[in-house]
Amino acid sequence: MGQVLQFRLPPVDAEDSLAGIDLVTAVEVALRDLAEIAPFVTLASARAQLLACREVLQAGLDAEAVAV
Repeated sequence: MGQVLQFRLPPVDAEDSLAGIDLVTAVEVALRDLAEIAPFVTLASARAQLLACREVLQAGLDAEAVAV
């Protein structure tokens, strides 16, 4: 049986505050969010996908850091 994760709902004006977000910040936020939910992911296939997403995001962030 699958595991259901409950995510926090964003504040009402969250879209307005994200309008000016840059790509690096978005990737950093995504990495942080993955780290927050990782302890709750117990299904092996979902955990593998989470780790793969983390690796891709981290590689992109690392490449950006080298380019700067």
